[in-house]
Amino acid sequence: MSTTTYTVTGMTCGHCVGSVTEEVGKLAGVQKVDVDLVAGGESRVTVTTEADLALEDVRAAVDEAGYELTGASA
Repeated sequence: MSTTTYTVTGMTCGHCVGSVTEEVGKLAGVQKVDVDLVAGGESRVTVTTEADLALEDVRAAVDEAGYELTGASA
């Protein structure tokens, strides 16, 4: 198992959380997605996976949800 926390900007509400959770959750190997919403700021999205995800895959999923991934840390 691997856990990585990503920083996402542009999220403001529960609907935003749901959108990001849904898109990131579609990535292969994702077990769990937790979002710590900071409305209008830098929200933390913690993703637990079977194996490491490619940053570009996560960025594309966040982008698809309509937000911007601005950082990542293991």
